[in-house]
Amino acid sequence: MLRQFSTAGVQGRDIPFGTGDIAHLIADLPDQLRLLQPLLLFFLIVNQIRRYEAGSAQPTLDAVIRLAKVLRVSLDSLMFDDHERGPSDDLALQFEAVSGMPEGECRIIKALLNGMILKYQAKQITERG
Repeated sequence: MLRQFSTAGVQGRDIPFGTGDIAHLIADLPDQLRLLQPLLLFFLIVNQIRRYEAGSAQPTLDAVIRLAKVLRVSLDSLMFDDHERGPSDDLALQFEAVSGMPEGECRIIKALLNGMILKYQAKQITERG
């Protein structure tokens, strides 16, 4: 059974806890109580982030995007460990050397890499199927 809480004085409504539209309930609060909205929002956000950190909840993609914007960080930095997506140290040094080459040579190296990657992916698909 749902616990009842009283919103008497807020347009005389009684709403069972867990039902109804909380947005309307908050909007109907007297002005003095509405000053508490930012504090309530802060505690809700902190609680949600704690659940993400504890692993008891998973954020939606939309929540991760908004969090990345607020924190001014990339999505990759929120989703992956430091070395989970980047190249190994030896490849990083090679990429650094290639980045200093003339544009024409960089295009050739990119084409070679793309060809090798496609060849490897095709091999993986044929071995699975």
